Amino acid sequence: MTDKKVWLVTGAGRGMGVDIAKAALAEGHAVVATARNTDTVTAALGQDEDLLAVKLDVTDPADAQAAVQAAVERFGRIDVLVNNAANFYGGYFEELTPTQIDDQLATGLVGPMNVTRAVLPVMRRQRSGHVMSISSGAGRSGFEFNSAYSAAKFGLEGWMEALQPEVEPFGINTTIVNPGFFRTDLLTPDSATYATSSIPDYADRHTERVQWYQDMNGHQEGDPAKLAQALLTMADQQPPPRRFIALAAILEVAEQKAKTLQDQAAAYRDLSSSLAHEDA
Repeated sequence: MTDKKVWLVTGAGRGMGVDIAKAALAEGHAVVATARNTDTVTAALGQDEDLLAVKLDVTDPADAQAAVQAAVERFGRIDVLVNNAANFYGGYFEELTPTQIDDQLATGLVGPMNVTRAVLPVMRRQRSGHVMSISSGAGRSGFEFNSAYSAAKFGLEGWMEALQPEVEPFGINTTIVNPGFFRTDLLTPDSATYATSSIPDYADRHTERVQWYQDMNGHQEGDPAKLAQALLTMADQQPPPRRFIALAAILEVAEQKAKTLQDQAAAYRDLSSSLAHEDA
């Protein structure tokens, strides 16, 4: 295999996916850039002999299979999959409807599974590949007003951690990426949906949280172009990291979560250790 790789990037019509696709193309790689509407890909990335724009709704398994087939027909292989497509449903759990929660899980958890399921046979045949899935700080720690989003991202991380030993014997690597707030389109009206404030007990906090996210939009700390470069760096490492935490604020979240887990384990160690059968 040469240094040139074939990247398949979901959600590449706007936001972070555009930056990832641009960075890969600039480094001389081939890119299969997918989105629900390929016109958005073309508008964002233009035309390039190493670029293939493909329609892909990650919630549709048939779309995922078709996108992978198109990628292999054009470039012959897939070396790096970036599960990037995302949406955000903000709201307190009791306010979020079952349909909203279903939609959050469909895009944030089941969607990456659909695409990865379609890609893995290609990578197994190659005996090489790298699956990167974009999680979140909310995949490391649950945050108020993020119950549905955290459910999707926690699920994504559990699935990825279990997937790693399953595919490692075939030369396939996995990386979980935990970004903090990057200046992407995730908080724009096209990607962010807020539950209707319907329960008086939550009303004041609901209003404050919505305003906080709306004020954050466009002012996020992280630079997605720099994150894209970091992903390219990791894709060249052997082996690549199984987890990459992006931004200092999320490093603090991860460190605090680790400390909390240690404290919780220690607090009831004697009780936890006393629950086995006597003959065990």
